[in-house]
Parts: sequence; structure tokens; C-alpha cells
Amino acid sequence: MDDSNDQTKPSLALVMCCHAPSKAFLSPKILSPVANYYTSLFGPVTSSAPQNLEVDLNILIQEIVNERPRWDMVDLHPLEISSTTFTILKNTFRTQRMAVQTYFCFGNWYLDVNGRSFEEYFETLPARLKKTISRKTKKLNDSTEWEIKIVTTSTELAKYIAIFEDIYNSSWKNPEPHPDFIPGLIRICAEQGWLRLGIAYIDNQPAAAQIWIVSNGVASIYKLAYIDKYSQYSIGTILTARLMEHVIDTDKVREVDYLTGDDEYKKDWMSHRRERWGLIAFNLHTPTGILAAIKHLGGSILKRIFKLNGN
Repeated sequence: MDDSNDQTKPSLALVMCCHAPSKAFLSPKILSPVANYYTSLFGPVTSSAPQNLEVDLNILIQEIVNERPRWDMVDLHPLEISSTTFTILKNTFRTQRMAVQTYFCFGNWYLDVNGRSFEEYFETLPARLKKTISRKTKKLNDSTEWEIKIVTTSTELAKYIAIFEDIYNSSWKNPEPHPDFIPGLIRICAEQGWLRLGIAYIDNQPAAAQIWIVSNGVASIYKLAYIDKYSQYSIGTILTARLMEHVIDTDKVREVDYLTGDDEYKKDWMSHRRERWGLIAFNLHTPTGILAAIKHLGGSILKRIFKLNGN
């Protein structure tokens, strides 16, 4: 929200949607992010100077709390738990006499490139992974024709989208719940110059594909898949290494982000782990909000909250 004629309005917004209560008795009215399965991080969209963030978030939350009809719950996720924003949100909701519960969403593995070349980075990988890449690359060179293509522009994009979808649908992955989403994302990223779509071919046949997104010095690893019959070549691992080389040496990124989840293989490639958490604020001014708080926090905790708030 932003209004140049009203200096009390913050120059930031939380992009939210309403979950209307179901027909069940006392079902809560919930305000939650415009987010879904694909969302790896949520937070305010802001043009505020850092020193104004707390003031602006306070104003925004006050408007959410004062809205009529009242929200029974506000559920924000996934948030960066170590951020100033997370702390401000938690404290401000409590100041507004709402009960707050935080919860773990998922781990997030990432690589701090720290100015290194790919060659320097490669030497820090686990010995097992380095040996796999070297051995399987030799096997490919000795026994097949193979190549890796990294698509970054809109040229022949429809062809490469179709190849990605064929690989994905032939892999072990579950079908996409929204089939048009990934093709649309690829097109937008290509238009913006963010796309790094890696496709590996073996004997002129598509074998593995990965979608990486490069923006603002960060390479985000978004989607990956390979066809099972090519697993003997560890083609997915080799494709990851080639894309890693591209984003480090060509794009000069400062960070590579594996986004969502604590999958074991991510530890081999990344240097650090952080966590994404959620925050639920329960409105203690509505009967449904109070019942939801009791359900989530327990009666004894709720009593202490009422006592602290002077109720």
C-alpha cells in the first residue's frame, strides 16, 4: 500500500488472500499469503528505507487488525526466521493483542560463492561427489555421444519447453498439479533474462533437464528431473555441475539457492543451511479467534496471554 497524499501510509505491502470460513460452525476467517506449493519465501514488498521498516510494518499490521469484519487468524509463511521482518511481525502482532504461534516450514540449503571460481568451488566438494562426476563423465565420453545445452533466451523456446515436459513426465516425479504454470514461468524468465534451462542429451535423446533462475546475483535451482534409464550415467549430477559452472563463472552469482527442503543430496553441493518458518496470529477479539488459539496454543498458554494483555 502506498499513498503519497497520506504520510501515515506505509510504502510496503503484504500480498495476501482471504480464506473464507467454511460452512462448519465457528470456522475461522483466515488472511494468508498469495502462496502455494511453489513458494520458497514470502515477505513484504517494500520501497521503504531499512530504518523505516518497523514503522511501516506496524502501520500495516494495525490496519489488518482494525479491518472490519475482523480476521480470526493471520497466517504468514514461509518467512526468513533470521530476518528483522520476522521479529517485527511477531512483536507487532503481540502488541496488537493477538496470540502468536511460530512454526517450522522447511530447511533451505544454499551456497555462498564468496568470489570463488567454479574450479575453486569444485575442489571443496565431497571426494565421493567429485569422483562420481569425473568417473561418469569419462563413461559418457567413452561409450556415447552426449551434450549439454543451456537455454537462456526465447529462441525456439516452445521446443525446449516441450523437451523439458517430456523429460519431467517420463521421470519419477509426480505430475504437476497446475500444468500451465511451469511453461509460463519458463517464458517469463526467458523474457526477463533470468532463464537457465539446462538440458542433457545422450545419443541425441533428451535425458535430464533442470530449471535454474538467475536474478540479482542469486541462482535459484527450481526444478530438476531425469529419465530413469540414463541413471547409470548420473546425468542429473553432471548437469548440476555444468549449470553450477555456468552460474559461477559466467553469471558471476554470489549465491546459489536450492530453495525448498532438506534433501540429503543438497548438502553435498551447498555450504550453508537456513530455515523458513511460519507465523500465525490469533485474534483474541473474536470468539472464533479465541477458540483457534486454544486449539493451537492450549488453555494454560492462552490464560497467560490474556493476563499479559490485561484482559
